[in-house]
Amino acid sequence: MKLRFTALAFLLFLALSVNAQRRRRAPNPNDTIKSNYEPSALFSPQFYAEKGNEFHSANGAPGAKYWQNRVSYTISATIDTTAKTLTATEKIHYTNNSPDALQFLWVQLDQNTYKKDARSNFATAFAPATNQHTDGYDIESVAINHGDVIQKVDFIINDTRMQLRLAKPILPNGGVDLIIHYKYTIPGNFGGRNDFFDTKNGKIYEIAQWFPRMCVYDDSRGWDTLPFLGAGEFYLEYGDIDYSITVPSDMIVAGSGELLNPAEVLTTKQIALLNEARNSDKTIMIRSAEEVTQLSSRPKNTGTLTWHFKMLNTRDVAFGASKAYIWDAARVNLPGGKKSLAMSVYPVESAGNDAWGRATEYLKKSIEYFSEKWFVYPYPVAVNEAGIAGGMEYPGIVFDGIGDKGGELYWVTAHEIGHNWFPMIVGSDERRFAWMDEGFNTFIDIYAADEFNHGEYAPKRDGEYAPGKGNPADEIVPIIADPNAPPIMTAADAISEKYRHPIAYFKPAFGLVLLREQILGKDRFDYAFKNYISTWAFRHPQPDDFFRSMENGGGEDLAWFWKGWFYNNYSLDLALVDAKYVNNDPKQGIRVTVANKEAMAMPFAIEVKLKDGSKKRMQLPVETWQQDKAITFVIPTTTEAESVTVDPDAALPDINRKNNTITM
Repeated sequence: MKLRFTALAFLLFLALSVNAQRRRRAPNPNDTIKSNYEPSALFSPQFYAEKGNEFHSANGAPGAKYWQNRVSYTISATIDTTAKTLTATEKIHYTNNSPDALQFLWVQLDQNTYKKDARSNFATAFAPATNQHTDGYDIESVAINHGDVIQKVDFIINDTRMQLRLAKPILPNGGVDLIIHYKYTIPGNFGGRNDFFDTKNGKIYEIAQWFPRMCVYDDSRGWDTLPFLGAGEFYLEYGDIDYSITVPSDMIVAGSGELLNPAEVLTTKQIALLNEARNSDKTIMIRSAEEVTQLSSRPKNTGTLTWHFKMLNTRDVAFGASKAYIWDAARVNLPGGKKSLAMSVYPVESAGNDAWGRATEYLKKSIEYFSEKWFVYPYPVAVNEAGIAGGMEYPGIVFDGIGDKGGELYWVTAHEIGHNWFPMIVGSDERRFAWMDEGFNTFIDIYAADEFNHGEYAPKRDGEYAPGKGNPADEIVPIIADPNAPPIMTAADAISEKYRHPIAYFKPAFGLVLLREQILGKDRFDYAFKNYISTWAFRHPQPDDFFRSMENGGGEDLAWFWKGWFYNNYSLDLALVDAKYVNNDPKQGIRVTVANKEAMAMPFAIEVKLKDGSKKRMQLPVETWQQDKAITFVIPTTTEAESVTVDPDAALPDINRKNNTITM
């Protein structure tokens, strides 16, 4: 009996062993193909260094205990056009919504970037000339307003930051009212974002980063005190900004937000024309080129006038001022029947339908497209201002090139006003993560160009995206292959000028195109991206919040993509190694072998061009590359073929297209 049992056990063991051998994978001849690709490296788990928490959820949304501080400003400023100075009193109401007691506050002083000893002088390829400096901010006093008592505050200034050392901490859910008296000399034409320059009919002043602004205190790193060096732009709290600008009476001021006192600073005719523009899809001239030199175009001709603006729930405000402005405007149609007003101000040198005569049209159409596609524009006015800043954005106003025309003016207008979505609405930290505003904004510009006036200036091909005006998938390859190129996840100020546009604009924008058109598909991408925008509107997302939002909304684990495209410059080389008829019979299909030869992976299409003129295509998912460096499969056919091609649309950033096609 025991012997019989032993024999049966032995036979069972043999049967199981044979079955296991049958299930065991046979040796793969494709493993002999030379490749630099390592599946386990690209698809390794645990991409996120931290789990989601109560502040930033694992699904990419703000957590149950997410908090954000808030700051509102009331500013009264005067521009002395003789001394070229701006003098102001600023009242700040700061609310501490954090769980921490704040013993001190940090304030941004961007005007100090123009000082001779500023750190920015040594952190840029564009070193200023010896005469291109100012003394920066002259902070006359800082005080806390206790209502019945004004108490001075001790402060220190270090480069473009000022620390306010409080006698008592600001407790959680508490607040403080500050008063700052300051002035500064307005830089000349070297100012870039804060400047003045001559035109035929008078100077134009472009005034931005013109008031001390609170640094952000958040749950990621506490006080965010990176100095302003130039390339890294802004990270700011939200609040309401009420500001008044006093200038000579012959000047027009165009600023962020809504003009609250038009009857005091405009003529009766101009008020009527603005009301007409609010109901017109056609651009209405508010102040013509002929009227620029006419005294009747101003309500008074001596002394000064004070322009009063207010903007709600904004990070910042900026303005332009000049007696040389032509001014036009048109209605912006928003979803849900809402309206806004687009307007442009520019000198006679920029006039003409081939130039700034269409600036308001470009502005209006861009806002309408972005509002319909992604998120409704939240502000009552948008301004396009012509100057020498050459393309700079602030909430509700953009500074574009005084000499821009045609497609160049359209592209810069769409791009700069697009920044109102990234980072003005979605309030990312562009001083650390330039790609979260420049890259995202360049991405939405691509599709806006396709839509504008039936593609009048499409496709988007400019200094920001495919500057060689060719196929973006091909133009990005030399950037990825450049061993000196930094990855996208590089601090904004650590990216040299050579790589600033390729890495902060082009690569992240094209990455989102790949994600939308090749990986997730348009429907899933758009749904996830819109959800990310609405979830983080007027909040402060971190990079992981975006990554998690897209994964959760799109329903895919995209760690391999973030790792290869954003954290590294991995190259892609899909090679068609072999293509032969099965058993030498076209009716049995074509057996093809495709290899992945570099570190990146992508889903891909493969197309057979048949001799009868038809085409047959297959789509393979990225999971194709989870285990293998090469894969062999059969494409069903019934007739003879001319050729087989991997990535037939040249949509992927393949570094070697010469190995993508085999002629049968």
